[in-house]
Order: sequence, then structure tokens, then C-alpha cells
Amino acid sequence: MATPQEPTPEQVSELKAKYTNAAQDQVFTFWDQLSGSEKASLYQQLSGFDPLYINTITAKALAPVADDGKKASLEPLPDSALASILDSKPQDIDRWYEAGLDLIAANKVAVVLMAGGQGTRLGSSAPKGCFDIGLPSHKSLFQIQAERIRKVEQLAAKKAGVSKVTVPWYVMTSGPTRGPTEQFFKENGYFGLQPENVVIFEQGVLPCISNDGKILLEAKGRVAVAPDGNGGIYNALVEAQVLDDMKKRGIEHIHAYCVDNCLVKVADPVFIGFSAELNVDIATKVVRKRNATESVGLIVCKNGKPDVVEYSEIDPDVAAEEDPKQPGVLKFRAANIVNHYYSFRFLESIPEWSKNLPHHVARKKIPYADLQSGETVKPSKPNGIKLEQFVFDVFPLLELSKFASLEVRREDEFSPLKNAAGTGEDDPDTSRRDIMSQGARWLKEAGAIVESSEGVEVPPLTSYAGEGLETSAGKVISDNTVTIS
Repeated sequence: MATPQEPTPEQVSELKAKYTNAAQDQVFTFWDQLSGSEKASLYQQLSGFDPLYINTITAKALAPVADDGKKASLEPLPDSALASILDSKPQDIDRWYEAGLDLIAANKVAVVLMAGGQGTRLGSSAPKGCFDIGLPSHKSLFQIQAERIRKVEQLAAKKAGVSKVTVPWYVMTSGPTRGPTEQFFKENGYFGLQPENVVIFEQGVLPCISNDGKILLEAKGRVAVAPDGNGGIYNALVEAQVLDDMKKRGIEHIHAYCVDNCLVKVADPVFIGFSAELNVDIATKVVRKRNATESVGLIVCKNGKPDVVEYSEIDPDVAAEEDPKQPGVLKFRAANIVNHYYSFRFLESIPEWSKNLPHHVARKKIPYADLQSGETVKPSKPNGIKLEQFVFDVFPLLELSKFASLEVRREDEFSPLKNAAGTGEDDPDTSRRDIMSQGARWLKEAGAIVESSEGVEVPPLTSYAGEGLETSAGKVISDNTVTIS
């Protein structure tokens, strides 16, 4: 990256005027005390923001439009927009799988990974995707997912009778994780993928705002910033020219997901085929809510539009209602797992609507430069806000006919890594357990005798979703650290 050049007096004067006009000129408080390189860096940072736009989104986020007092109308998605792996006919699932593989073989499918998080809560400063969950192979999350891409490419190539299929992988990082992510991929030979098909890019940032609406300086020559949330994916796809690259490649179908789910079926042919058959612009995978009180966001139809509602927004009596068509099954059960399909035609329209998506407020303790002394202060209580967008805020832009949801088995597709080891929930131990348990299930279904109490790791390059294990029929698998290859 080129070293920023110190701006001319004219450039500084023009930028100062913009910030003064927006009543945000405090960001220039220490300008005259900065070195040439510090001035260049701050100028570059401030040039990347529109202060009037920052004021607008801050005001909207702090004073969201009140509803009209009417209770929101909540219903499950209509049957026309729903399917479930749990109760679909096998021939339907097979049809979606075959159609998805055909689209992958035609090089029309891409994958976008949201990988901006650090493993701080896991006790690691590295990007979360670098984390080793303790499998016998010690593969990182990045490696597991890369190998699933390689395997689905192989399956599609075999079906189509071609030698090579490409599923490009677009990896969205944040400022702190971009460098370490690029280095990790290079050190590991891109896990067998071609480097030109792994595009690492960065989500945007927004300034941190004080409680009285002012852009905060973190130091004399640097604005305090924070990533713009997973909803920042939309602007980032445009700004990083990812959409341009997809267009050149002829991509029509995109699978997007979060890095922390060790069970994710990357570029899942069933999901791609299902979404393409319905000709929707967005589809989302969901898992069945465990019980009425599980704290998960739910995919619903809200006031006639697809949306996500948080558990806290649903009346407990409503949350406990049963599906009249399926006694004993919750009416509102579609738990959001941030696992989405997009049509390329929809993502091409991002510039038309991205600035209209709402921003949400996170009140935080934000280190800031005291405007009198210039010293950085670490506050003991929240002193400002970070603005972020959510990836699902785009759902209500769609008509129901352009949105669909596919229910999948939690034990096969969803095991998030969020907590430090030993917490017993969504931690490295549960991630490892869920992969090993899945491997044992696959082998038993293929006719193997699994004696290992901890399960078995089946590498993605051996099997994407349980296929290809016929040779293990009748074999006894007793070592709990065995890797079937």
C-alpha cells in the first residue's frame, strides 16, 4: 500500500471546510502539532468520510422512527417460501443437489465469507478463521472451509465430466484481520486453492461518535473508528470491486456465511439448487429453534415482508405457540444462522439501496484523545457509540416472492464458535465434538462399525456431506483420533 502524501494547503482548507460545515471540525484540533506523515495519514482517513452523512446516520440511529403504535404483524414465512431438509421428499433434495452441482460445474457459483472477527473471546489475537478447534488433524476453520470448496469443485467436475471447476472464494476481513489473514493463507499455500481464486478484501469502518454526536479522535492524528458491522458486506462488495470480479467471471449465485460455523456446507449444492429453482434474490438457511425460550433471532414475515426479529421482541406467549399443522412443533421456529444465498442480479443493485439501510447503535467504552491535552483517555464507562449495520436489514426490501428459507439439521450444519474453551456452549470443545459426531454418523450410515466414543474426523476432501464412504462398510473404527483418508 502506497504511503499517503502530505496534502497541499488548498486540499487541507477544502477538507476543513467540509468538516466545519458539519460542525465536526474538532478533528483538526491538533493539526498544527502533527508531523508531515501524521498529517498525510489523518488527511487520508478524514477524506474517506462524508461528515454530513455521518451526522445523518448518527441522528437516525439515535432517534429511530417510532412506529405508529400498532403491534407488528408477525407470521411465519408462507409455505411457498419454505422448505425443510427434515421433511422434504428425498427426490426434491436430490433434484436441488443435482441442479446446484450443475451450476457449480458451469462456474456460476461464488462464496463470500464474513471473517472480520478476531478470536479475542477465544484467548487469541489472530483472526478467528485461523483458530484450531482441536481436531486430530489440527486444521483451522479456514482450512476446513477451503477443503470443502475444493471437494465441491471436484464433485461438480466429476458430474459434468470436466477437468476443472472454480468456485471463487471472497474473504471479507476487517482492518485488524486483513494482514494476518493474507499472511495465513500465503503461509498455508491457500490450502490447495489457486491464489487468484481467493480474493481477500476489507469491510469498511465508520468513525466512533461521542455521546454528544461528535466524531472522536483516538489520538491527535487519528480518528477512532470501528468496523461497520456484518451489514457492511454490501458496501464492501462494491468498494472492493468484488462485484466487478464476479461479473467478469459470470457468477450468478452467491453463498455467504460466517467463519465461526465449523459445520458450514460451503457452496452447498442443495441450497444453491433450491434457491435457483425458486428464482429468489435472497434465501436463508435456518435451524429449528430448540425451545420457546432459546435466545435466537427468528426469520419471519413481519408486516408482510421477510425480516428477522430478536427473541426479546416476541411476546413469550406468541413464542410458545405451536404450529397448527404440526402439533408439538413451534409456530415460530426458524432460527437465523447468518447463512445466506444471493442472486448476482440483486447484489448488482446494492448502490441503489445501500445508503437507505438503517444503522444500529452499540454503546461502548471508546478510548479518545482529550481535546485539551491531547492525551488518550481510557474511559471507565460507555462514552460513545459505534454504528453498525446488520446483514439481514436488507430482507424487508424484498417482496415475499423473492425470498425463501431452507430449514436444515442443526447437528449437520450449525455449530458456532463464540466462547472460550470450557464454557460448554459454542466453544472449541463443542465445535470439535460436533464435527467428530458428524463423521461418526456418516461412517455408521455407510456401514462402518464405530467404536470410538469421541467420534471420527472425516476430512472434507474425503467426503463433503457423507458421500463416498462406501469402502468403510464393515470396517471397525476404534481409535478416537483416527482420520479416515
